[in-house]
Amino acid sequence: MFSDNKKPRTMNEFGGQPNRIEKNTKIKGDITSEADFRIDGKLEGNVKTSGKVVIGKDGYINGKVECVNADIEGKFNGELMVKDLLSLKSSATIEGTVQVSKLAVEPGATFNAACTMGKGAAPAASTHKLQATKTNEPAKVS
Repeated sequence: MFSDNKKPRTMNEFGGQPNRIEKNTKIKGDITSEADFRIDGKLEGNVKTSGKVVIGKDGYINGKVECVNADIEGKFNGELMVKDLLSLKSSATIEGTVQVSKLAVEPGATFNAACTMGKGAAPAASTHKLQATKTNEPAKVS
């Protein structure tokens, strides 16, 4: 009757509660977790998670991030490795190198990165610069 066996489990149930770095918090160091992460403060270091990383509008990461999915509204500088979907909101600013399977970019996002895309893409396979504008035009890859 009260058995937990029949309920499907979400990613957070396996990895625990999602982690959060609040707006006025600054952290220097490396973070490893199996749960999702939301960064609204500043992080100088590396994040490795088997969950999702969200960088809020006021959030900033300078370092290396390895995750399954990522939503970015704030700023990122460094090496970003996303196994599935990277979603850049219109307020996002990305600089550095990016390795991703799928990429979604809203108009207005700044994406100044060497990018490798595709499920089996090697890091040096191809390098493209993507520029998204604040208009409703699609992003241009060069």
